[in-house]
Amino acid sequence: MLSEMIKEEFIQLRIDASDWEDAIRKSASPLLNGGKITAEYIDKIIETAQTSGPYIVVTKHVALPHAPTQFGALDLAMGITTLKTPIASGNKANDPVKYLFCMSAKDSETHLESMAELVNLLSDQKFYQVLDTAEKPMDILNYIIETE
Repeated sequence: MLSEMIKEEFIQLRIDASDWEDAIRKSASPLLNGGKITAEYIDKIIETAQTSGPYIVVTKHVALPHAPTQFGALDLAMGITTLKTPIASGNKANDPVKYLFCMSAKDSETHLESMAELVNLLSDQKFYQVLDTAEKPMDILNYIIETE
């Protein structure tokens, strides 16, 4: 379940980011600090975005920073970062990005059910209201738990 991937300390609210690269680094830092990914994993996300374009921008205002498992995904985890000021990613259809869901999966299958739950949340307008108005990380995590 999605709530099992997300810990309270992986949720950051109203973070300042100077550009898309800074936003990725900041969104990934809780997973790095929590031992779920390596620094190489973060570098690979950025390198791939530089060479392939903003592949991580999955829908309006939403990015899903991730990289292939072999580049330093140590455990199944997801962080949620909301930005104080949305940033341009280069994806004209979905910019600016305001919400980042940094993900780490240790294989190609264990995260699939959780991803389906995330897709459902991303089609729920109330979820965006929760992201925008949350006073503390548990406000978001509790909403996710309630919807499961």
